[in-house]
Amino acid sequence: MAFSEFRPLDENSLIEYIKATPSLSSKIGHNYDGLKIKEVGDGNLNFVYIIVAPSGSFVIKQALPYMRCIGESWPMTKERAYFEAVALKQHGGLCPEHVPEVYHFDRTMSLIGMRYLEPPHIILRKGLIAGIEYPLLAEHMSEYMAKTLFCTSLLYRSTTEHKRAVVEFCGNVELCRLTEQVVFSDPYKVSEYNHWTSPYLDRDAETIREDYLLKIEVAELKSKFCERAQALIHGDLHTSSVMVTPDSTQVIDPEFAFYGPMGFDIGAFIGNLILAFFAQDGHAGQGNDRKSTRERKE
Repeated sequence: MAFSEFRPLDENSLIEYIKATPSLSSKIGHNYDGLKIKEVGDGNLNFVYIIVAPSGSFVIKQALPYMRCIGESWPMTKERAYFEAVALKQHGGLCPEHVPEVYHFDRTMSLIGMRYLEPPHIILRKGLIAGIEYPLLAEHMSEYMAKTLFCTSLLYRSTTEHKRAVVEFCGNVELCRLTEQVVFSDPYKVSEYNHWTSPYLDRDAETIREDYLLKIEVAELKSKFCERAQALIHGDLHTSSVMVTPDSTQVIDPEFAFYGPMGFDIGAFIGNLILAFFAQDGHAGQGNDRKSTRERKE
């Protein structure tokens, strides 16, 4: 079976693809007995398959030419897989402790093969909702951001190296445009993709739309996002872009990566933690009353 042009893979065609790809087949010892494949992509954009065999495992992520959660009515460039693969390799080279290794990349198929973060790794957002505490999270994420942001900036690189890198990631313009829309534009106006708990928050949403001083501040932040090519940022660093155990922290999904302001990654992650902190009371239950969270608030 030839894979000379793009097509979405299913479980059957994925097996044929793995057989034809030595860098992937070798990860399972070229042995397909007992091979298990599970599609787990619960995000907005891509197919994600977990491949597990008795002798090894890995993950396959394939970008589609449209927004998966909406369909073909919202087209998306498949080239985002290229920028994700490059960002994973560059960030992984700088901070291998906290970035999963890339085993394979196929630009034609918009496909990445990478390390499978086996259980008990879970998405950080799910762990925070469950009330799990991660004592090493702050240290690990600080290390990841310090290494990846500093070492891809002019604080570390020569101007020639930096400008060449900036030029390469300028091609990720479509996903940058998406961030500009959903972070810096849509929340402050009437938009079909805005959602809130209606009717209880209707007045709050209206207040934001009518706050012109806030809009000026947001416009200034949007300008910085578009203009400041400080470092190779993740670009979508929220709590669903991190997988964790109490001892391990792994940053995934940098398909929005580009050269932008360092503060965007830092602020996005801290902002997500603040939201998770104030949501704890709403997730409290008999098994976990979030008492320690309430004590910190007080």
